[in-house]
Amino acid sequence: MTSEQEWKNKLTKEQYHILRKKGTEAPFSGKYVKHNKKGKYVCAACGNELFGSNTKYDSNCGWPSFYDAKKDAVEFKTDFKLLIPRKEVVCKKCGGHLGHVFRDGPKPTGKRFCINSLSLKFKGN
Repeated sequence: MTSEQEWKNKLTKEQYHILRKKGTEAPFSGKYVKHNKKGKYVCAACGNELFGSNTKYDSNCGWPSFYDAKKDAVEFKTDFKLLIPRKEVVCKKCGGHLGHVFRDGPKPTGKRFCINSLSLKFKGN
């Protein structure tokens, strides 16, 4: 298991804030918001494959959006930070905070995984 000091050494200050402290980057500031290359998106902390580019779409919400995650790649936790409970999305391998999932996405799942760019790394095909 990785210690918090090891995470601080491995991640940038901004990545640590998001992945380990459940922060959120400013809308439309992330490098993957308008990114449309073919490949896969992995956890910036541990390299776990999370999303395929074939599930990415432009939701115009300000963060990279996906309608599905890779099988067994993420877990969901209830987030009570706002007045209305939300479903937090975390990496199943390292527990890093990725973003939230909402039920206003496109078919076939109807889900919108709203994910922080800083929690991701892209690997092209």
